Amino acid sequence: MPFKLSPSTLSLMHECPRCFWLIQHKVWKRPQGIFPSLPSGMDGILKTHFDKFRDKGELPPEICDNTECKNLKLFDDKELLKEWRNSRKGLWYEDKDGNILHGGIDNMLVNKVNSKFIVLDYKTRGFPLKEDTHEHYQDQLNIYAWLLEKLGHKTENFAYLLFYYPKKVSETGEVIFDNVLKKMKISTEDAEKLFNKAIKLLNGNCPEESCEWCERR
Repeated sequence: MPFKLSPSTLSLMHECPRCFWLIQHKVWKRPQGIFPSLPSGMDGILKTHFDKFRDKGELPPEICDNTECKNLKLFDDKELLKEWRNSRKGLWYEDKDGNILHGGIDNMLVNKVNSKFIVLDYKTRGFPLKEDTHEHYQDQLNIYAWLLEKLGHKTENFAYLLFYYPKKVSETGEVIFDNVLKKMKISTEDAEKLFNKAIKLLNGNCPEESCEWCERR
């Protein structure tokens, strides 16, 4: 039985391997809560914001003001970026057994010197970052870079997370957001190991150890 995985489903494997196994085998599905709409709304606004700078051949101040703009440009293949942003497909890899790993990216930078790709992902938070906030997205960035390489593209060994969070409300009522750019070292080898680990787990017996969600299954 082939499986279709994404960064979010692999994140569940870390949280509870049993839930992950049950869901992928279509035995059971966790109840879903109400997903906040603000991150989705911000995601669309930010993509439009970055696209405007791309069309002008410029980088937005969120990157330039952090002294990270030297020799970089925004990826300018609009149609390909539109395809890669599609959450239902996006970046796509299928192994010899039909197992799939896919994920939709937010944006991408290109090194103008060596033409290598650099993943750029936006995150919206309600509060300023903690010391380890960015570390929770390590697997996601690793996976995106690995998928790009599987598609035949060369990537740098780092990626960027751009966090936005509310700072204050102006006198005229506008909510002012602050931003923090985090440069993260990535490993495509770790992404491949994670994918193989997930497939091995799914092809085995259901894990016995349960969490509060699946303990009654």
